[in-house]
Amino acid sequence: MAENRTWTVSSPPPPPPSSSSDSSSERQILRFIPFQSSVDEGFWRRLSSLKLDALGLDQSPIPITGMFFSFPSACFYAPCSHPQVPNPLKLMAESLPDDPFEQLTSLQLVIGNRNKCPVPGTLYNTNTLESFHALDKDALLKMEAKKIFDDIISGKADENCAVLSRFLLISFADLKKWTFRHWFAFPALSLEPPATLVNIQPASKVFSSEEAKSLSRACNEWRNSNMTAGVPFFFIVIASNAHVTIRPLKDWEAFHGDGEKLLFGFYDPCNLPSNPGWPLRNFLAFICLRWKIENIQFLCYRERRGLADLELSLVGEALVLLPQGKSSVYDWRNPCCVPKAVGWELKPKLMNLAASMDPKRLAVSAADLNLKLMRWRTLPSLDINILSSVKCLLLGAGTLGCQVARMLMAWGIRRITLLDSGRVAMSNPVRQSLYTFEDCLGGGELKAVAAAKSLKRIFPAVEAESINLAIPMPGHPVPAQEADNVLKDCELLQSLIASHDVVFLLTDTRESRWLPTLLCANESKVAITAALGFDSYLIMRHGSGPGPVSSDMQDATCNASEKTGDFNAIVTQMHKLSTKNEDRGQRLGCYFCNDVVAPIDSTSNRTLDQQCTVTRPGLAPIASSLAVELLVGILHHPKGINAPGEISSSIVGSSDRPLGILPHQIRGSLPQFSQLTLIGYSSKICTACSDAVVSEFRRKGMEFVLQAINQPSYLEDLTGLTELMKSVNSFSVDWDEDDSDANVDD
Repeated sequence: MAENRTWTVSSPPPPPPSSSSDSSSERQILRFIPFQSSVDEGFWRRLSSLKLDALGLDQSPIPITGMFFSFPSACFYAPCSHPQVPNPLKLMAESLPDDPFEQLTSLQLVIGNRNKCPVPGTLYNTNTLESFHALDKDALLKMEAKKIFDDIISGKADENCAVLSRFLLISFADLKKWTFRHWFAFPALSLEPPATLVNIQPASKVFSSEEAKSLSRACNEWRNSNMTAGVPFFFIVIASNAHVTIRPLKDWEAFHGDGEKLLFGFYDPCNLPSNPGWPLRNFLAFICLRWKIENIQFLCYRERRGLADLELSLVGEALVLLPQGKSSVYDWRNPCCVPKAVGWELKPKLMNLAASMDPKRLAVSAADLNLKLMRWRTLPSLDINILSSVKCLLLGAGTLGCQVARMLMAWGIRRITLLDSGRVAMSNPVRQSLYTFEDCLGGGELKAVAAAKSLKRIFPAVEAESINLAIPMPGHPVPAQEADNVLKDCELLQSLIASHDVVFLLTDTRESRWLPTLLCANESKVAITAALGFDSYLIMRHGSGPGPVSSDMQDATCNASEKTGDFNAIVTQMHKLSTKNEDRGQRLGCYFCNDVVAPIDSTSNRTLDQQCTVTRPGLAPIASSLAVELLVGILHHPKGINAPGEISSSIVGSSDRPLGILPHQIRGSLPQFSQLTLIGYSSKICTACSDAVVSEFRRKGMEFVLQAINQPSYLEDLTGLTELMKSVNSFSVDWDEDDSDANVDD
């Protein structure tokens, strides 16, 4: 049997261990240099992402891979390559698996990488600092040591020797402060009695010149082969002719080497001239336990500049006995043994990334934290990518506009355009949260510009743009000399709405909402109106606009234009289509669908209290928050803009719709602290979103808009409101004036 052979390098084997005190006193205990650990920032960033996006509150152990690098400058397990610098075990971003719930093996990473050797590890990341301190470190260490012991007994270590260097990491990631408390353990089976050192010296003093050359050549070939470069444990055979062969541990049973010299080699991360590194502990235990060899000669293989260095490498000889405890639990001859182990680092470490992170990146991570935490327990279906990609246009940068912008940022919406034509007045900062006293000086900063600057100061990662533009309004006639400029403003507003996903109507007059409502209906853009009274508010999401008229319908209209009957039938069919959405359901109404008159000038001849937006201060934050919450609901609804309206009595399963119902209108009253959810459908005679209006706009373009601005009655004539009012006025009611007492029986 192989275990009965004895090989030497340059000296005869020492006598077998003696029980005499004289023999034991001549030998010194073999001491190993503990592993050093190092964690790259990328590892913690990657762990943070996994924690927020995948793990949540799960504290299950995660398989990770540690590395020893060959070159400190590149600084996975590799031999020491510098006499003054040991190679630490390094954790990188790639040390964490793509799927934290997938069990990985280090064999998946061994082949094909000369500069780093992977080592399997286990990560326990806790949810709280208290849980971190409460972990039973002794139990965890014994559990990992038992895995190593079982791998040796089962023969798994023969095939994958990296398991002999298995490690353990416990951590607590404080993602609010970006601090990471962690503690490494490198489990080593305790040899009792301890291994004793016979001798140790530089490898250059042990071998003959022929043996040294052959050994260096064999080691370099081993390290340069894609099949063996990442194999950290091996045995070396030196023939009588000085020829050196390096073999993997799995070849041991097939090895017959009577009369040859034998060493057991390992990649040594230690740099000290008289002590081996930590991996030798479990390697000695493996050799003794697996092959029953007690007199072990070993090579601490080290490199310089990527090549074998026998001056730096060490050759030693140790005596190892199998632990034979009084209890079978600690007797290594018992396969059910639970071996004693050591290996925890002296104390935990703390990594603080907040100071080293780019402030903007830190702000983004902090802002995203609340959204990602929502997905842990309450909103697992929350789609942060949708929120971060949506582009919002805010028409009005006043009290409502400022609040809506801030609520959008709180929900992770970062692409915001503010449109306004006013300047910051002295009365604004106390009510409009994006402005300060300095914005009022010198005549006042442009509101849109000041608001965009303020958003960037609050959150540098926001993409805030400003547009200084007065929205053309019906009832405010345009002088002939200003017509071209107004048309350009209309075209700019049309292009802005077309280039955004969502439009918020936050202006302070009804007529200023007409053109944006028409343009949103034309583009079928999500439009949300927020309007304030003194102590009441309205939040409304507009339905989709009427679908485009098909080419067949257009041809039929042209052909029937001379036939009154056919033409009227087609018009009737188009009116039916105008109230349907893409799903053939009833379209929800817009802000103007309940009006029986066209929007007119509401700003002229007003007293001071009518000129200012006089509302209770708490109204705007409430309305703004509801408007943004409504948008988030739309973005997460499978039908989007075509989602049907729901009222508060709607029954919604929490698993299907965790955000709750999606109302059409929300009307609130502060005096009664009450709120109603209502539904209103599109009107065939609406002056903003009806098919008649949208079709006329599509046909005539901005000429139609200019005519509607200059002649408000034009919209009433076009939609049929004029005829409707005439019919109402001509309607007469005959009252029955008989005496109610006439039929009373005395």
